[in-house]
Amino acid sequence: MATTLFHLSDIHFGLEDNKALDWVKQEIAEKRPQAVAITGDLTMRARHREYNAACNWISSLDVPVTVGIGNHDMPYFNLIERFVAPYRRFQNIEGLIEREIDLPEIAIVPLKTAVRAQPRFNWSKGWVSRSALKKCLAAIDALPKGTKALVAVHHPLREVGTRGTALTYRGYKALCELAQRPVIAVLSGHVHDPFDIVEETEHGPVRMVGAGTLSLRLRSTPPSFNELTWDGTALTVRARNLDEVPTKAMQIEDVPENALPPREPGEPVAPVNQVPRTDPPVH
Repeated sequence: MATTLFHLSDIHFGLEDNKALDWVKQEIAEKRPQAVAITGDLTMRARHREYNAACNWISSLDVPVTVGIGNHDMPYFNLIERFVAPYRRFQNIEGLIEREIDLPEIAIVPLKTAVRAQPRFNWSKGWVSRSALKKCLAAIDALPKGTKALVAVHHPLREVGTRGTALTYRGYKALCELAQRPVIAVLSGHVHDPFDIVEETEHGPVRMVGAGTLSLRLRSTPPSFNELTWDGTALTVRARNLDEVPTKAMQIEDVPENALPPREPGEPVAPVNQVPRTDPPVH
């Protein structure tokens, strides 16, 4: 029997698209996917009311859910909370945060890419810490024999641009490790446009699947989510949207170097590290 999963991302409560959310919720109720993976950026500005709205909406979904943390979900205005207890405002869904979901023959395994701080100016970009990668790999290695993994991250693991401004630091290292394991694909968000590409590494190819946004912060495609179907051999990806744009037309061909949509008027810039790094990070 085929396994159906829904992959949602970048809902951005505070600037959410309520029409799209009502539609997705109805689709979940009717289609009853075996699980829903939400790959981060549940809030817009990490305000209490946005967290509450996100938690209430997610709690109303009567299916197994795993929730990743995005850069927009780290407290913007309370730096003490950002460093001491960054997930405190998600306490109502605490058990869903970075939760592994085990299904017959397939598992969703989280890999955290949003960090509290990093030694470069733009803290909105992805960072794969050694401890996060170690935890993810250990979880994959512990899966029953024959079980395949879908790895859920917020930031695409593709690194572009110069080393110092790469989207996701140590992303290539993570891809090399995942290429050596039974990983079907890496699910991500952040870009606000869906994609389905293959990244070549020195240890083999890794499929990268990105979901669009369910917010009003659009880039080049309408609000959407991914419907994934695993038949035991192949993973089929459909970029579902209310405008009925075909999947191939929805999916961008590559991860853009500037993966963020334009800022809304009054939208704060993510906190930045005030101490510049003189030497670019190396792989």
